[in-house]
Amino acid sequence: MRLDAPPNVREHNVIVTLIVAAEISWWIVLGLALSTRYLLRLRRTSTVLLLGLPAIDLALYALTVLNLRGGAEASWMHALAASYAGFSVGYGPSLVRWADRHFLHRFAGGPKPLPSPKYGPERTRYEWQIAGRTVASAGITLTLITLLVPLSGGSAHYGTFAQWYWKLGIAAVVNVIVAGCYSRWPKEAPPGVRVEDGRVVEDGRVADGKTPADRP
Repeated sequence: MRLDAPPNVREHNVIVTLIVAAEISWWIVLGLALSTRYLLRLRRTSTVLLLGLPAIDLALYALTVLNLRGGAEASWMHALAASYAGFSVGYGPSLVRWADRHFLHRFAGGPKPLPSPKYGPERTRYEWQIAGRTVASAGITLTLITLLVPLSGGSAHYGTFAQWYWKLGIAAVVNVIVAGCYSRWPKEAPPGVRVEDGRVVEDGRVADGKTPADRP
């Protein structure tokens, strides 16, 4: 006897598949763009490929809306898809720059990327950059989630996504508080440690050791 999955399970599977496909496509396109730029020396083609990254996010959001308009029951999975698109827009440029530096170093003879600053005002500025990206990403995501309601054709309601307003708001506030703590109590280097631009220097060069702060 064949047992079909309940409709809500099938709908969730569709959204999960879309999110995974978007994630894989995003990194494949980025890899192709960097390969085209540094290995094939085709900068214009690389630029065109990079423009495909926000197109992937837009496609994911559009397909999420179509899924709702097709009669799917609104759930946290639809908000997750909108969150992926929102945070990809907010953090996407910094991720591209991070990947660009590492690809250039590994495959094109570029300089080794510097680790993120660990100490002093440089670390404080870095934490505020992270907080700014998080706040921007949360704002974009909340806008996209809110727009799901009028765009869904009546299948989604604001109450369905209420918890996301709290979660994203808390994430933004926590990041701002962390950055504020670094402003109030800057992290100083241990005694005897030489630091330049917030990074530890050993034998005349910046140490290669990575820390949890080494985020793109």
